[in-house]
Amino acid sequence: MSSFDDIKLSKPILNALIDAGFDKPTSIQQEVFSPVRSGRDVIGIAQTGTGKTLAYLMPILMKLGYAQGMDPRALIVVPTRELVVQVCETIELLTPYMDIRALGLYGGVNINTQKEKVYEGVDILVATPGRLMDIYMTRILKFTNIRTLVIDEADKMMDLGFMPQLKAIFEILPEKHQNLLFSATFSDIVAKLSDDFLLLPHRIEVAPQASTVKNIHQKQYHVKNILSKVNLLKFLLEDKEVFNKVMIFTETKKNADRIVDRLEEMLGDDMSVIHSNKAQNTRLNALNSFREGRARVLVSSDVAARGIDIENVSHVINFDMPSNYVEYVHRVGRTGRADKEGIAISFVNEKEEELMEKVEALIGQPVALEEIPEGVELTSQLLEDEKIQTRNVRIKLAAKKGSGFHEKSAKNSKTPSGSKGLMKQRENRKRNAKRNAKRKKK
Repeated sequence: MSSFDDIKLSKPILNALIDAGFDKPTSIQQEVFSPVRSGRDVIGIAQTGTGKTLAYLMPILMKLGYAQGMDPRALIVVPTRELVVQVCETIELLTPYMDIRALGLYGGVNINTQKEKVYEGVDILVATPGRLMDIYMTRILKFTNIRTLVIDEADKMMDLGFMPQLKAIFEILPEKHQNLLFSATFSDIVAKLSDDFLLLPHRIEVAPQASTVKNIHQKQYHVKNILSKVNLLKFLLEDKEVFNKVMIFTETKKNADRIVDRLEEMLGDDMSVIHSNKAQNTRLNALNSFREGRARVLVSSDVAARGIDIENVSHVINFDMPSNYVEYVHRVGRTGRADKEGIAISFVNEKEEELMEKVEALIGQPVALEEIPEGVELTSQLLEDEKIQTRNVRIKLAAKKGSGFHEKSAKNSKTPSGSKGLMKQRENRKRNAKRNAKRKKK
């Protein structure tokens, strides 16, 4: 297949794609279209950045056709607020020539406003699990007309602990409905979700699990501590021509704020930040500023590693390695999208080297180790939480060593196991003595 004409799209959707500049479908879009149109349950496994959202939306929108009734007929459940916004934007992109009502539901904003919008009528609902169930419990929202359920980013959903909410959603849906499950990886817990709730699903896997896109050039720097990482980051970002659109991922909100505090004087409005402690409007404004090119650098904790589809990201920088090393694939997938070149850089301290080894095993290739450029100030100074981590590691190591020297052998220790042996010997002697006394009497 070489164009969208080949998958028999409706004219309204085809015209919308042409207006948006799309000329041919990706592999996942080609493979998924017919099974979804046929009504089968589908599992789609594809790496991030391959167009999964468009893949399930095109056939769903064709089935919905036009606005009808007051209650939703399709439900899309996603793990984060950002992904709700992105899916709704993609629906908007596909429906300028269609009469379809889409609504996004997520936490962090006034629930009463969202309830009012539900009450006005909706055809396709996009929601995070928690807010969806909150509104369902108010009895404003009815699931009786839902014919298609999409679980998007299922592996991330499991990581965030949404399994109870997903089970509750499945239980209150009509018995006859189609399930579509999309994920970048097919972990054991995602497989269990599929086994429990999908009926003879058609599985489509268009790329090896947890692989990274070929046109992403990956490299790593070994950097001992946070302050040295900040200095290396500052050095790299000084080159505005090369590092022209950069996403920086941190493992913690604290490190995201540290980067902003230490680079604010240098970057100013050229930098924005998002993490879960930021208000929803602040997060959306930061994303829009980066998307529209007003900010060159976006700093984010892992909350935004999925579901942000921003064009022309030149670099992804892992300030910290993700403790769940599979997240590496989703982070670096923010660059190298739509067949363009991208660069992924990881700052790795001694504690994180094991995580990088796991990443290399996962993606099936080594990540090139680069020399730290001259001019980067490296320091041995540790921040307070780094000192605490170091002390904890030393205590654990000391405990392990200590346990080897203080264990006593069973025969030398005054433990119940040693005393039990002596007691058994005495009991046996008594029994034998009684038996011999009986024999003598006879």
